[in-house]
Amino acid sequence: MRKLSFLVSLLICTVIAQAQIASNIYWVQFTDKANSPYSIDNPEAFLSQRALERRARLNIAIDEYDIPVNPQYLQAVEACGAQLLNPSKWLNGVSVYTNSQAVVDAINALEFVEVVRNCPDFPEAQRDKDIWLANEMKGTAKSEVSRGYYGGAETQVYQLRINELHDMGYNGTGVHIAVLDGGFVGTDIHHAFDNMRDEGRLLGVKDFVYGSTSVYSQSTHGTSCLSTMGAYDPNNMVGTAPKASYYLFHTEDGNGENIVEEYNWVSGAELADSLGVDVCSTSLGYIDFDMPQWDHPVEHFDGHTAPMTIGAEIAASRGIICTNSAGNEYAGYCTLGIPADAEHIITVGAVDDQGDRADFSSTGPTYDGRIKPDVMAMGEGTYVASGYPGGWYGDYYNGNGTSFSNPVLAGAVACLRQARPEASVQEICDALRAAGNNGNSPDNYNGYGIPDFVLALQILDIEEITIGENEIFSVYPNPSSDKVQISVKENVNITDATVYDITGRVMFSSMNINELENYLNNLDSGIYQVKMDTENGSQTLKVVLTK
Repeated sequence: MRKLSFLVSLLICTVIAQAQIASNIYWVQFTDKANSPYSIDNPEAFLSQRALERRARLNIAIDEYDIPVNPQYLQAVEACGAQLLNPSKWLNGVSVYTNSQAVVDAINALEFVEVVRNCPDFPEAQRDKDIWLANEMKGTAKSEVSRGYYGGAETQVYQLRINELHDMGYNGTGVHIAVLDGGFVGTDIHHAFDNMRDEGRLLGVKDFVYGSTSVYSQSTHGTSCLSTMGAYDPNNMVGTAPKASYYLFHTEDGNGENIVEEYNWVSGAELADSLGVDVCSTSLGYIDFDMPQWDHPVEHFDGHTAPMTIGAEIAASRGIICTNSAGNEYAGYCTLGIPADAEHIITVGAVDDQGDRADFSSTGPTYDGRIKPDVMAMGEGTYVASGYPGGWYGDYYNGNGTSFSNPVLAGAVACLRQARPEASVQEICDALRAAGNNGNSPDNYNGYGIPDFVLALQILDIEEITIGENEIFSVYPNPSSDKVQISVKENVNITDATVYDITGRVMFSSMNINELENYLNNLDSGIYQVKMDTENGSQTLKVVLTK
């Protein structure tokens, strides 16, 4: 099982000389999971029934990443004199606390320890984050015009057409969302969450920073982010997933900018996975740390290098839809924050109430050339709940930042997950991109644009069916913003080929493949079905055109 540790060994290949560094938090990387009391044949020992049901529904196998860290290894590290903080089964290690160099040396001498990584903690880099957090949390003037059911959140909800999914009954009911953030001051008292508490939809909390029993301290940031999804205060504020159920995880330390926060997040995502969470919403990002040797250069933004990015990719492979803020670093070459570079998550940029990109919203591409952000949602003038109800900004205010565009989008994703519980993570991500208003010309400023969630639902509704023994044909690229090509399997005799619109109406029929291609390439943007019949069966494919 050494491949588990190799995944992150590039990050931690050098043992740090800790004596001269005023720090007491370390990451201990294990070499393997040998002789573990856990087995993939008995997943009930480490995954909840809900998590197992999600895996079964999405046809995701249990594998070695799911095996917890060997408890014997943890016991041995603790016996050296360190205080255990947060283990990570995906990264196969544990964060620890000690102020003794002798303890660090003893841990490093254990045969199953690959390396001990120092996680220094000084205030310099945190000051930069404090500045943009303060700007996000800075209220702007609120309109006093009469509002309807969604209250001040109406624009950000309507912009995604998620209100129409609510009207269909898809309001997040039965979907579990984990919010990973820097603190939830006021969530326990704000009336925007009374309904959530009264209905038992606040499922649990965990502090990965201090190990306390409460997350209602340090920052109001998580409270405001949560409100864009979970608020239910009709005519004042209703979020994009007002009937979803929520877990609140504190992973960001507001007192410093420490790389251990990335490991905290991975541990939080692992807990979310084991609890059967469907969506992880994160409005955090990391570039620079208090000690420059741990800063992320642009080469790290390749989708598989930073610890948090690795964790996000593994979370997606478990069937969790992860959404993450792009960042507030303005335009430029790859101004994203980790883990916004991850390939299989939805990275969210910010627009204003008119749908125009907010100038502070971070841009791609990733280091390996992929388009980021993926989609956009309202993050400038976003209506949010205050962590101090009745305070300076009142119960609600308008804030700015991709921190808010992300949960607006994440709540909408939860409604889509409710509507289509068997859709894969990849299918949902693809549907969102295809439904974006910039899908015909995606770029690194706006990604695929603002997704239309009604259209995304329609895209997921189209089934691709093969009747008979083998695949008959393929259409590529699909989705397409230009011309498509049709490839028919060799030695297959087509008896009929038909194009249907989204309602199932016949639009065109021909046995000539060139004529079929020409017809498709002259259609407007939309979702279509192409069916081909042979003597031995038939196949139907959905074709998404974004011109």
